[in-house]
Amino acid sequence: MKKSIIIITILIFIGITCFFIFNKDSKTYTYEYNVYTSNGEINKEELTYTKSKKITNYVRIETSMGDIFVELYPDIAPKTVSNFKALVKSGFYKDMIFHRVIKNFMIQTGDPTGTGNGGNSRKIVGEFSSNGIENNLAHERGVISMARANDKNSASSQFFIVHKTYPSLDGEYAAFGKTIAGLEVVDKIATTKTDNNDKPTTDINLINIEFVNIEK
Repeated sequence: MKKSIIIITILIFIGITCFFIFNKDSKTYTYEYNVYTSNGEINKEELTYTKSKKITNYVRIETSMGDIFVELYPDIAPKTVSNFKALVKSGFYKDMIFHRVIKNFMIQTGDPTGTGNGGNSRKIVGEFSSNGIENNLAHERGVISMARANDKNSASSQFFIVHKTYPSLDGEYAAFGKTIAGLEVVDKIATTKTDNNDKPTTDINLINIEFVNIEK
């Protein structure tokens, strides 16, 4: 009888331990962010999320100025999103800087060298109309898109978030998602002081990008 009780106690202990191990990232977090109305008012709303070990269509971009939450659109740019997700999963986007910031245009990061000349070794096809691929996601405020060189298929890891709507980018760059919370952080980064090369005079860090689940 005692032996049975001991065995049951051990099994319960193992079960509880496993529960906490496998659910340690299931803690619910709340993020307060600004919502901008058409008449210029700013309202406060809350986003509830949990961190995810699995790949999702939502990411939290952690910066030294705050968090930016982005929804990814695999139906619009499947190869671009797949590449981005693979880089996030691998931990590629850690300890970088926003190396190019232009007010009323965009904020750019994703280069491990911090120079604007680096990136991942793997290049991807440019998913935009001037490259023969349909992509109807306009470069509106908060949209995330891939940076590239003159070669239309040269994008790898560098990306930018649009600060103010910029129609001339449409059809020329692969937009693949949109900011759902944290536009005020985009504003902070976009309005920081920069040098003649559009690099912030004080480093703004991209700390990490991680997958999250958004509670709706």
